[in-house]
Amino acid sequence: MANYTTLDGAQFKVMIESGANHLSNRYQEIDALNVFPVPDGDTGTNMNLTFGAGVNDALKVHSDKVFEIAKALSKGLLMGARGNSGVILSQIFRGF
Repeated sequence: MANYTTLDGAQFKVMIESGANHLSNRYQEIDALNVFPVPDGDTGTNMNLTFGAGVNDALKVHSDKVFEIAKALSKGLLMGARGNSGVILSQIFRGF
């Protein structure tokens, strides 16, 4: 594993895309855990769709500046938010 002290835009894109892939592969496990306050079983699905929307917007940015990519990610997450869990997820990245 590489030991980085800085993060450029290309690395950031790889990082968030990898996170999206991991969530996409495991969202059903989160759905199965979803029992409170309403056992509707869609928390993982909503987080997956929300994060996917944000990452899609971030990957469209033609810049190597992490700030610009993160800004697109944050906006894409909010605009693509699904359900309460999606809105909460978008707000976590808003502070990022």
